[in-house]
Amino acid sequence: MKNIFRNRLLVFSFVSFAAVAGAVRASAQDTVDSVLHPPKGTQVAIVVFEDLECPMCARMAPLVEQASKTYKIPVVRHDFPLGPAHPWSFQAAVMARYFDTHSKAVGNEFRDYIFANQLEINLQTLRTYAEKFAAAHKIDMPFVLDPGGKLAALVTADHDLGKGIKIEHTPTIYIVSSRNPNRPYVEVKDNSQLYSTIDAVMKE
Repeated sequence: MKNIFRNRLLVFSFVSFAAVAGAVRASAQDTVDSVLHPPKGTQVAIVVFEDLECPMCARMAPLVEQASKTYKIPVVRHDFPLGPAHPWSFQAAVMARYFDTHSKAVGNEFRDYIFANQLEINLQTLRTYAEKFAAAHKIDMPFVLDPGGKLAALVTADHDLGKGIKIEHTPTIYIVSSRNPNRPYVEVKDNSQLYSTIDAVMKE
């Protein structure tokens, strides 16, 4: 009798897990389908997939920020850590997510701070730099930053999102628009053409 109950419980657990997994996959697919669109209430935006250890991302970040201010359009930033080639980028992204929990502005300020200090940062010094940033912003930084793995899951979800739309390098920058349903996004193929790409999209 106990074995029958245990088997039924295992079947129920498996079915429940499968249902949840299916829902997560569907949700992820919905996000992939909708990611290259501007945020609600805006018509045009810049969408960036970046790696905090990527030198080109560090060079482009202030240019993207300036373009955002010039055109008065938002920037949507996604994590796309490149894995073994950049050994501390994933953990830096998790830290950025931690600062996001205080405010998105603080999280983005941390990302820009990491870019500004990128050449001095390594696996051993990353935590020290993060603690300096936290102290400067009067934010407590716990020893265990992500005990439940929720922040890491957000970074992983962003990375999966990037893979879902076939991103292969960082930074990958899109100008997205709700004005032309036939062409809702344009990739900035050449970083020097950021402004001209925005101009072209805004004229449509």
